[in-house]
Amino acid sequence: MITETAAGLLIPFVGTAAGAACVFFMKGKLSGMVQRALTGFAAGVMTAASVWSLIIPAIEQESGRGKLAFLPAFIGFWIGVMFLLTLDNIIPHLHMNADKAEGMHSKLARSTMMVLAVTLHNIPEGMAVGVVYAGLRSGSSTVTAGGALALSIGIAIQNFPEGAIISMPLHAEGKSRLRAFGDGVLSGMVEPIGGLITVVFAGMLVPAMPYFLSFAAGAMLYVVVEELIPEMSAGEHSNIGVLMFSVGFTVMMSLDVALG
Repeated sequence: MITETAAGLLIPFVGTAAGAACVFFMKGKLSGMVQRALTGFAAGVMTAASVWSLIIPAIEQESGRGKLAFLPAFIGFWIGVMFLLTLDNIIPHLHMNADKAEGMHSKLARSTMMVLAVTLHNIPEGMAVGVVYAGLRSGSSTVTAGGALALSIGIAIQNFPEGAIISMPLHAEGKSRLRAFGDGVLSGMVEPIGGLITVVFAGMLVPAMPYFLSFAAGAMLYVVVEELIPEMSAGEHSNIGVLMFSVGFTVMMSLDVALG
């Protein structure tokens, strides 16, 4: 079980590192249309994962409450939203194609704040994988090994383009390929670390598992609505973002049902 959990936590990180490695094989900067397509795909995966892998299991675990089975999921979801809102207002970061940084005032370099922006929305992804594996380790009947693996693979798939989205623009702005790759990898390190911390704490508080599951869902959907949807809809040909959102959503949904 320990080996299975370790592999599950590392799979999304491998996706980020592989995407960041694109900087060694591709030239120039990703076009706006490609960035919107990749961002839309990531948003679709995260939305489907929030519903099928997190919120539904959280509600199913509380089925004994009858009509109030939604309550822990409701509470956990809002705590997750407020947690990310707090981080969003504290951590200085710069979204892709944005001119003005968000969070607390800082003199950090533009490239550093771009990495922090990606790192910020990797936090709930790592937590999501961690809490699902914590549920698996606790013997929860609503979390299966296949379902946990599906979430890890789904997050890894959407992390691949994210790794490229962060490393290639950094190289285009003047960083060496190796340093741009390193920054891309660094942005993904928060996922296995956050996942491991979540496994430990969620495993210690098994009765609160529905709250942890929905907490991760709320945090991920905050990122989707606050960051990814505006980015995938910006500029011309925004319909490509919507189409790729649909692709990402159905890919993650299919993985969860087929493997779960």
